[in-house]
Amino acid sequence: MLNKVKALKGYKLKCIDGEIGKVKEFYFDDHHWTIRYLVADTGNWLVDRQVLISPYALGSVNNEDQYIIINLTKDQIENTPTLDSDKPVSRQYEKDYYTYYEWPVYWGGPKIWGTCGFSPIIENTQSKGELMDSTQGDKEWDSHLRSTREVSGYNIQATDGEIGHVEDFIIDNETLEIRYLVIATMNWWPGKKILVSPKWIDRVSWNESKVFVNLLRETIKQSPEYTEESLITRDYESKLHQHYNQHGYWIDE
Repeated sequence: MLNKVKALKGYKLKCIDGEIGKVKEFYFDDHHWTIRYLVADTGNWLVDRQVLISPYALGSVNNEDQYIIINLTKDQIENTPTLDSDKPVSRQYEKDYYTYYEWPVYWGGPKIWGTCGFSPIIENTQSKGELMDSTQGDKEWDSHLRSTREVSGYNIQATDGEIGHVEDFIIDNETLEIRYLVIATMNWWPGKKILVSPKWIDRVSWNESKVFVNLLRETIKQSPEYTEESLITRDYESKLHQHYNQHGYWIDE
């Protein structure tokens, strides 16, 4: 199932022993374009701290009542290594964070979830200690965490000019990968929105806040339109990928 990031913003977060706040935003890595943390708005509870929730702790998502289950206690979250609200998430902090929870690190292997495959779920038959140990000998890949709130608004640059800006992200509930960027083209085609896969991005200039795609504006203009009411079905995705002469991610997996 696919979910829009902005649709999840404001969802309540329910821990094992009570509610801790709401969804504020997400951090994703710029290597695999995969969600690495949910950022919680805890109100007046943990003031001046960034409260990060790893996908390892995420339970079910209730879209009807708009809440997400977090498989942690309030004490566990409160005693998590402290990260000031104005500080970036460093790799050293992440190592301390994952050591605290005894979870396998996601950067400890070639797959998007390290040596654990495509799912951040730890199977009951697996030892957390064994999973932590299994990552130590793997080569770490270099990446940086990016905020969905920060990247929203980045301009999209085609080969022959700008076409719009990033408005939202669509994530896969199972793998936590960002499957598509929602692009608003209001400055060129009023009212039209289209989807672009991160795999079709040529490069990103983080300093210029700009995403470059190796596509002509006319090619993008003729792509299947996306609306807020659209259901992203496999048929729609197939037509989208065929338009760009790309095979679907579901084939790769």
